[in-house]
Amino acid sequence: MEIISDVGLEVVAFLAVLTALVYVHEWGHYWVAKRNGVRVEVFSIGFGPEVYGWTNRVGTRWKISAIPLGGYVRMFGESDTVTRSDGTGERALTPEERAVSFAHKTLGQRSAIVVAGPLANFIFAAIVFAGLAAIVGTPTALSGVGAVSPDSPAEAAGFKPGDRIVAIDGKDVAYFADLQRIVGASPGRTMSVDVVRASGESVVLTAVPGRAEAVDGSEIGRLGIAPDPKQVAYERENPLAAVWFGIERTGVMVVGILAYVGDLFTGKQGTDGLGGPLRIAQMSGEMASDGLLPLIIFAAALSVNLGLINLFPIPMLDGGHLVFYAVEAVIGRPVNERAQEYSFRFGLVLVLVLFVFVTWNDLEHRGFFDFFKNLAG
Repeated sequence: MEIISDVGLEVVAFLAVLTALVYVHEWGHYWVAKRNGVRVEVFSIGFGPEVYGWTNRVGTRWKISAIPLGGYVRMFGESDTVTRSDGTGERALTPEERAVSFAHKTLGQRSAIVVAGPLANFIFAAIVFAGLAAIVGTPTALSGVGAVSPDSPAEAAGFKPGDRIVAIDGKDVAYFADLQRIVGASPGRTMSVDVVRASGESVVLTAVPGRAEAVDGSEIGRLGIAPDPKQVAYERENPLAAVWFGIERTGVMVVGILAYVGDLFTGKQGTDGLGGPLRIAQMSGEMASDGLLPLIIFAAALSVNLGLINLFPIPMLDGGHLVFYAVEAVIGRPVNERAQEYSFRFGLVLVLVLFVFVTWNDLEHRGFFDFFKNLAG
């Protein structure tokens, strides 16, 4: 029953997060399309048959579809012709239809509509991070012990994960940064450390920081402990600082993802870390079980990933469309429709192959294949 409960939580949390992020992404396309006079025919959350929907006063069909793994915005006028109302063939667009057709907007307008989806994901993440910084606060590591390195001075002194360092040589310590500063300035010096165990027991440990070389070549002290992610304090930021924190945090994530992708191509990173829907669902469930706040932070981080992935220059994705528009800007005319069609087919195959690969990774990560190996063995 517990396994069923965990799976149920994963599914619910995953669908809630995915639906929110898909809505944000497609809303970006929709909002900029409307501002540029494009008629939007359909705004769908999910694919396949419609489960529930309504048509607004300007004729856009808003709907929830049966397969909740994405979504789309369908705009009027992808080409110079449309199907006749009686289904007997195609006809040219009227002047009124050309005015609201996506294909007949300027190159700049079409590019803005396409890039608006990923940009909306980035803005959403920045707003979430900024809101959390202003309302909840930014986390600062307290002087807790999260991990102890093997054969380190900390291990020799008797430190344990979950400890809280409250004083060094009689001087109060509150934050991990204070601990780093004091230890860093004391290589090889014996120090008395007041510690409160996770059980509440108070002990005094004697530690001698090891000697290490800093980036500038100077000698610094090292104990061999990492901060405890569960021991943090939150400090609220003023509105301006919170906005900057949201932007900066989003930018740092983008740079980190790009660096990881670069390391994949250069062989510095393995592909084990790549995950797909199953991994995302598992992480969604884990975050949800820890509370609403971790789930919101996870959704913001996933939004950055979604926005950036959509900007990759792969046909079918927003980035692929932007590549075609860049070529159009250079040659002065749209890319040949047949070339676009073959490119989109290639992009579809590439996306499907990647989907199968990350799903395989997910199954392996969750021990799916070990189950069958054990049966066979």
